[in-house]
Amino acid sequence: MAIVPLKALDEAAINARLVGTLQHWIYDGRFLKRTYRTGGWKGTLMVTNAIGHLAEAAWHHPEIVATYPAVEVRLETHDAGGITERDFELAERIEAWVQWRPAAGSALEGTPQDAATLYIRYD
Repeated sequence: MAIVPLKALDEAAINARLVGTLQHWIYDGRFLKRTYRTGGWKGTLMVTNAIGHLAEAAWHHPEIVATYPAVEVRLETHDAGGITERDFELAERIEAWVQWRPAAGSALEGTPQDAATLYIRYD
């Protein structure tokens, strides 16, 4: 499969994309960034591993900072020297996965939101 060269987006184009499903992501002048708050180390590891799977499948690898209560994701396309559509596409994939939870009325009940079982803090 041939890789299509991607062009770095300007700051106005980047900021215009940070709405809707990506409203919790920011552009800091270098990276697209998002911090996911977790319920503790177990949740941090689960989120980090899931993001790792998505990144490996996409062959686009973010910087990930994993701490006890949070996971920070930093995306940029090094080859293009900035933020590209590749970063936005992976950010959308990550956001959809991390924020997913069973719908009301689903046979899946979802993780209880009490301190003993809290996995991730949904935005």
